[in-house]
Amino acid sequence: MAWQPQEDGLKQLAEYLRDSLGGFDRPRQKQAEIMLSKARSSPDFVYYLTYIFSTSQVAQLGFGGPSLFTIRYSAAINLKNHIKLSYRSVSKQALSYIKSSVVQALQDTNPQLRGFAGTVITEVVQQGGILEWPEILTDLLSLVNNDSQNVPLEAQEGAMSALAKLCEDNKKLLNREMQGQQPLAVLIPMLLKFTGHTDSRIRRFALQTLNIFIPQKPKVLISMLDSYLAKLFQLANDPSAEVRRIVCQSLVQLVDTRPDLLAPHVEGLVEYILTQQQNRNDPDLALDAAGFWLNIGELRHSMGPYLSRVIPVLLQGMIYSEEDIERLAGLNDDADEEDKVEDVKPQFAQAKSSRIAVGSAKINHSEASHDLNGHTTINEAATMDSDSLSEGEIEDEDDYEDEEGDPEEEWNLRKCSAAALDVFAVVFQQPVFEIILPYLKENLSHPLWPRREAAVLALGAIADGCMDVVSPHLPELVPFLISLLADPEPVVRQITCWCLGRYSEWGSHLQDPVARSQYFEPMMEGLLKRMLDKSKRVQEAAASAFASLEEKSGDRLKPYTQPILRQFVQCFNKYKDKNIYILYDCVQTLADGVGSEMAKPHLVELLMPVLIGRWNKVSDQSMEMFPLLGCLGYVAAAYGDAFSPFAPTVFVRCNKIIYKNLQDYMAAVSGQAVDEPDKDFIVTSLDLLSSIIQAIDSNKSSELVANSQPQLFDLLAFCMEDPTNDVKQSAFALLGDCAINIYSQLEPQLPKIMPLLIRQLDLDLIQDANSEAGFNVLNNACWACGEIGVRATSSMTPYIEPLYQGLITIVSHEDIPDSVNENASMSLGRLGIASAEQLAPHLPEFAEPFLRSMANIAPTQEKASAFLGFSRVIERNPRAMENSLGEFFTAIAAFPKKEASGLGFREVRQSFGNLIQGYKEIIPNFEAFLSRLAPAVQQKLRNTYAL
Repeated sequence: MAWQPQEDGLKQLAEYLRDSLGGFDRPRQKQAEIMLSKARSSPDFVYYLTYIFSTSQVAQLGFGGPSLFTIRYSAAINLKNHIKLSYRSVSKQALSYIKSSVVQALQDTNPQLRGFAGTVITEVVQQGGILEWPEILTDLLSLVNNDSQNVPLEAQEGAMSALAKLCEDNKKLLNREMQGQQPLAVLIPMLLKFTGHTDSRIRRFALQTLNIFIPQKPKVLISMLDSYLAKLFQLANDPSAEVRRIVCQSLVQLVDTRPDLLAPHVEGLVEYILTQQQNRNDPDLALDAAGFWLNIGELRHSMGPYLSRVIPVLLQGMIYSEEDIERLAGLNDDADEEDKVEDVKPQFAQAKSSRIAVGSAKINHSEASHDLNGHTTINEAATMDSDSLSEGEIEDEDDYEDEEGDPEEEWNLRKCSAAALDVFAVVFQQPVFEIILPYLKENLSHPLWPRREAAVLALGAIADGCMDVVSPHLPELVPFLISLLADPEPVVRQITCWCLGRYSEWGSHLQDPVARSQYFEPMMEGLLKRMLDKSKRVQEAAASAFASLEEKSGDRLKPYTQPILRQFVQCFNKYKDKNIYILYDCVQTLADGVGSEMAKPHLVELLMPVLIGRWNKVSDQSMEMFPLLGCLGYVAAAYGDAFSPFAPTVFVRCNKIIYKNLQDYMAAVSGQAVDEPDKDFIVTSLDLLSSIIQAIDSNKSSELVANSQPQLFDLLAFCMEDPTNDVKQSAFALLGDCAINIYSQLEPQLPKIMPLLIRQLDLDLIQDANSEAGFNVLNNACWACGEIGVRATSSMTPYIEPLYQGLITIVSHEDIPDSVNENASMSLGRLGIASAEQLAPHLPEFAEPFLRSMANIAPTQEKASAFLGFSRVIERNPRAMENSLGEFFTAIAAFPKKEASGLGFREVRQSFGNLIQGYKEIIPNFEAFLSRLAPAVQQKLRNTYAL
């Protein structure tokens, strides 16, 4: 007998469901929530929820009007959440009841409840898998297709919405064979049929669903591409703008999958996209159309004949909309206003050190980029907004943030058009600039500020692609841009800063002193002046542009270091919290570029008071600590030992931050009521400690380490075992820097440190073959191993064998990134300096992979020490080189012979000479052996080693 509700229980639950959403009576609402929580333990709970949601029978119990909808709405939410949280506890009979009921609910007269039915269906499939309910696909297709000839249009829409969501969540599974049939073999033809439905909403959903499958290139869809393309052309002029949006998106997907299919239709495509892009009544349609130019792939080179049509439309699209003009016209001078908390975005650690380049300095992974408004952004995604939720779809609380974003940071037609212009400039260069030049001349001085602003944006957008063809015009354009830095409109000043940043490389590379004073210096001065603009947005754009100028100028800024720092100091005294973050980037980029120039006493006295002022003001938990620590790391590297007066205070606090965050992490892991800390506090502190240890005199850094409380090496050991790759990456970088600069302090700690280092060489720790972060940790561990090995004494003896086994596994593995392989090979060679006797028996195994890796590395002191260690191993086992001797002699010939290369090079060349003489004695016909080498190798060996 089918399940039936009891009237009393039904009425009671309906009341609880109604009251649970009654926010005006909080006590009653709280009581209802408690009773619903208790009811969940009943096996009939899901039956009642399903019954109430899927039928209107509770109306017979006296519930009507808004209350009836609220009750059914609440039942849908509770049913969906119960399935999500407790799916495995729902009986098969209950699931069967849910499945049959929610399919019927797709035909409800209320559109929101139809939407909720689709949401419950997708949740059931998401929890149980499509294989647990394969008939749902047939049921939904039947409803949309109106097989029974009596399905209301609203129900068809509800079924199509649910089908679209199911396909999106199960796109890979649907492309496989199920119960002897591939679902897509049925789905694709039906979806193509539904694109011709009389209802625009169903047409739109059908097209969207087809788009889901295009990137996978399923065979059934590929075989029907001609039919699919014909459908798109039929819908190109659909009366529904929403359908035309999806047509544009479909064309973007298709051009990436089968550009050859669209190639014969390029002219029609161009005209169609341009028409949709100029739709003033639908900004979303215009944006989707403009996105086509960013994704045309192989078709982009065939756009030459259409540039005169496309470029003017892009230029028009770059002008602010009337709504934006009205919003921006009201901007006030706000430099003296405090920032709101929501205006200051969270900052992330910028200096996550990785020894990616063999023997090189640290590489920062997170660099600021500069968007088309002159803002500084991190990882800005140029993606279109996803479609709104399906009608009635319930969004998870965790995925929703109720806050209004900055319109200037949204992806829109203006930015998309500028990005597309950039693409065309890169591909076509001269023809694009020839089209734009008259537009620039007309609009750069236009009386209407939106036209001036758009012209500057266009000039900046073509900078990368058209630099060579624009350069002859820059002596005329740059002074005009500099004049626009004084434009009365803040938005124009803002975009002008960004544009000048794009052309700063041209100015910084001018060789003629007169030209530099005429163009580059005014450019630099203009940006510095705007860094103190009355508008925060202009300040931000100017600081971001100046950081770009610094990066492109490098040490060419040395003569200007003092006036630049003087302006930075004024900015520190004026900026509010948000722009301070960008100012740190300016300081560290300058330090990276001019280096020791910053260490002059009068410049140290100029900058450090404001940095120390921030250091004393910012709390250990503040997000500002990330950029501040990163900035101080660059400053320390530039100052060298001049950083000594500030090192103790900074060192102690970094140590304290690491200790506190490790404590909080351990407490959180053990279940204590403590928020888990942000590991970036540890990362940036480790990186700054690395910078200090490298910068100041080793005796001073040794003293800091010796007096550290808790002991630095105890903290470092914990960090080397941290589950977070970024922490381990920085920890092993610090370990290597300690080996280089304070080995006497490190050596007593080896019994604690070395087992952790050996463990990190285990490739099984990197479970994902594409884990860049995991390989970065391994890279740093290999590098640190070499730095310890090259300074080692007998204290390393217990660790050589396991180190060797770890390194040879890395060197011999095919799928290891080249940089990791090379660092491991270098370390393997460097271990031979002090531990040649222990490595000698292994020489036949590692000689060939070592020489193969070394052949790809440029000559450095690190490479010289690796070969010195390798040579010492050969001295202990020369006959082991029988199969690799030719490669070894080739490597010897490739080494530089200039004495100026340094002591390390002279020492390794001496060891090469000794080995060559030794092989002359043990090889019976040494000349015959030499004759088998390449002529160039023979000649170098004879000239260098007097053979």
